[in-house]
Amino acid sequence: MMPEFTSLDHVTQALRTQGWALLPPADVAALAGTPLAQLDALAPAWDSLELDNYLKDGGRYRRRRHSCFVQHDQELAQTAHRAHWQSVEYNALHGGMHRMFEPVLPETVAAPGWQGLLTALGRLFGAVRGEPTWYVEAHQFRIDTADGIGRPTPEGAHRDGVDYVAVILVGRHGIKGGETRIFEADGPNGKRFTMTEPWTMLLLDDATVIHESTPIQPLGAHGHRDTLVITYRAGNFQGEIQQGARDATGDAMQEATQDGQSPAGR
Repeated sequence: MMPEFTSLDHVTQALRTQGWALLPPADVAALAGTPLAQLDALAPAWDSLELDNYLKDGGRYRRRRHSCFVQHDQELAQTAHRAHWQSVEYNALHGGMHRMFEPVLPETVAAPGWQGLLTALGRLFGAVRGEPTWYVEAHQFRIDTADGIGRPTPEGAHRDGVDYVAVILVGRHGIKGGETRIFEADGPNGKRFTMTEPWTMLLLDDATVIHESTPIQPLGAHGHRDTLVITYRAGNFQGEIQQGARDATGDAMQEATQDGQSPAGR
């Protein structure tokens, strides 16, 4: 059963008080300042993801792309392509490795729906915390059932080692399972529900809640579940020193300006 959706007027309060908020597709589009059709236009990009070769369980059920951005106030700039890194504290299965994935396709990054969504989330989290600069990692995921079962979170219930997380359902086709579960990091309470409508979005305060998604299985011959996970971290990317992060901010903005583009167009 789905919990009640959070109204746009109460998202910041919900993040501060309970550590999570759940938005329906129409409100996600409104937050992004874009028609829902422009979000739907992003979905075909999930047909072009590359195999994740780092899975320690030997599985071949996950495809993904990954890119990084820096947002300062209203300006979003893509950084030079970089590896994804988490400490073992936050990812016991795949932590401590620099995992280099193929980048998000340029046409996806340039799409109005993508730009509007990432920028709007940065503004929202800034309103919650009063932070003007975010180090953003965007992950496109497809979990498939070609081997009979697919695991959206093979590491189990976890935190990501960031400040805020957005988990967005892009689509699910021919599957059962994929239940979302969230738990208080230091308490007994939790919620469990299954996101079924494309562009339903779960927002998480990573310091106060733990999250996971249950495995998926096919209803017929084959199925898959597509998600977009976007993380926002203050200060630096994981694995960076503070000064290196400040340099990355300046470099990303300067590179965008030298290319003759506005930073938000990258």
